[in-house]
Amino acid sequence: MRRRQFLLVAAGTFATCLSTGALAQAQSWPERPVKIVVPFAPGGATDQTARVWADKLSQAFGQQFIIENRGGGASGSIGVEGVAKSARDGYTFLYTPNASIAVVPSLRKVGFDPVKDFDPVGRTGDAIVGFTIHPSLGIKTFQEMIDYAKQNPGKLTYGSSGVGMANHLRLEAIKTRFGIDILHVPYRGGADSLNDHLPGVVHMMNEPVTLAHVKAGKLILLNINGPKRHPEFPDVPSTTELGIADAEIPIWFSIWAPAGTPKEIREKMNAKMAEIAETADMKAKMLAVNVIVPVQKPEEMRQYLVDDIRANLEVIKKNNIRVD
Repeated sequence: MRRRQFLLVAAGTFATCLSTGALAQAQSWPERPVKIVVPFAPGGATDQTARVWADKLSQAFGQQFIIENRGGGASGSIGVEGVAKSARDGYTFLYTPNASIAVVPSLRKVGFDPVKDFDPVGRTGDAIVGFTIHPSLGIKTFQEMIDYAKQNPGKLTYGSSGVGMANHLRLEAIKTRFGIDILHVPYRGGADSLNDHLPGVVHMMNEPVTLAHVKAGKLILLNINGPKRHPEFPDVPSTTELGIADAEIPIWFSIWAPAGTPKEIREKMNAKMAEIAETADMKAKMLAVNVIVPVQKPEEMRQYLVDDIRANLEVIKKNNIRVD
């Protein structure tokens, strides 16, 4: 009996020490630069929004939050896997669009489990996007694009950030919905596809990085994905207005830590992110890259990911999307 009591007391003391140690670690964190891995090449929407957050977090914590681009292809899964295998010390995080963790694992074998291998830290933004088309085709509206595609099967080309990304799923949903043939051309990231979209090498895209070029008159915006119009493009209809709500596949960005990263560190970072997201300056900076920032607690993020995986799997099955 005495031995059992001793073991219980010892176990309790050990647990208390662990808890106290984790709390002390969180209070002093970060004590050195923090790495945020973006699994795409520089210049795309993921990279643009990540750099805004890295700058704000650096200011808030007094330590550098450094962006590391790992644009090795495979729709971001190579960079994601690298973070999953990183140290759980609060100094390496993943910044990713939902597709890399909520779509790609349903399309191909990857070296990580998006739910088990990552712990949520903070939601960083929802993208405001729409289909854009090169003006050389003379197409001005969404319906004109559909009509052209029907009359010219396979002639329209579409650039995306990679197979299985949300912008790819949007294309497949449109193709199935209207029975049209548009050639999908996957790239390593939005910046790479934009480089070919602007001169008309690929005719269409659906990414936030295109909207600045719409404003400059270099591209035509056919719609806004979602239920509402964009305040800066009041004459462009939403997918809900066009009757194609099934193409409103969301693009959302978030920060994740390798599973096992101290909860206290993740909660500290989430709380600071919530403060930053509510500032007028942050809202303006994110809107400038066509993103709005919803605030979520870590536990809400995990459930949101699980729900998004399920919803995207339904889109994949309905449209018979495969990785060739």
